[in-house]
Amino acid sequence: MTARATERLAAIQPGDLAMLGVPWDAHSSFLRGAALAPTQIRATLHNGAMNLCAENGHDLGVEPRWHDLGDLAIPLGDDTAALAAITGAAADVLARGGRLLALGGDHASSFPLLRAYGRDYPGLTVLHIDAHPDLYDELDGDRLSHACPFARALEEGLIARLVQVGIRTLNPHQRAQAARFGVEIITMREWRPGLELRLSGPLYVSLDLDALDPAFAPGVSHHEPGGLSTRELLGIIQGLPAPVGADLVELNPVRDPQGITAALAAKLVKELATQLLGGPRPA
Repeated sequence: MTARATERLAAIQPGDLAMLGVPWDAHSSFLRGAALAPTQIRATLHNGAMNLCAENGHDLGVEPRWHDLGDLAIPLGDDTAALAAITGAAADVLARGGRLLALGGDHASSFPLLRAYGRDYPGLTVLHIDAHPDLYDELDGDRLSHACPFARALEEGLIARLVQVGIRTLNPHQRAQAARFGVEIITMREWRPGLELRLSGPLYVSLDLDALDPAFAPGVSHHEPGGLSTRELLGIIQGLPAPVGADLVELNPVRDPQGITAALAAKLVKELATQLLGGPRPA
């Protein structure tokens, strides 16, 4: 971390929320560009076109428990070092009793983030909202691909329960992987607003923006029609018990020239942050 980020990390108290950019897309398939997302999300949050209030009125602009640590410096070309850097940054926040909202980057970053969370939170439940199950054993020979993070996390025993919502690309290999690991999948064909997810225990949320229909989130690398609406996704987030951590991944600014998806990501940051903080500070 930078000196400024280290100073901000030192200010974190138990129950506080740290936001950290993870600009890593070295293991993206099809298109690169997600590494540009944290900068774009921050720029959109603070461009003056929107305020920092969540829909319940919680104003992050005056929230002393919210700390932006900036972007993590990730050593490129060295996967071992990159994984260690991401896990270490998350572990630093958890060691101070904080909660982390990580801004990807692509979905490969979830695996090293879950390495920190799985160690700190035995019995961790992960709610994974995505068009894709990301359960490949490998994709094109790459076991660290953004299509594989949950296979890696489950192999290491980092997750006690994995619940996936929004899936609409389940092929035979990933169906077999889901059966092997006991993954609970709610496909888009099965999804309906108000469906009770019955989440319990320490909860981590991993949100891939391509869970949304491309009509709502065109700025992603993999367009998968037939997804969630923005309002359906907000209903899921706003109905969650307070998570202990979350990541928001797969915005690709290269495919988002009007900033539509960046604006959506910024709104989701506000809603996720509010849930992570458990709502406004009591008076």
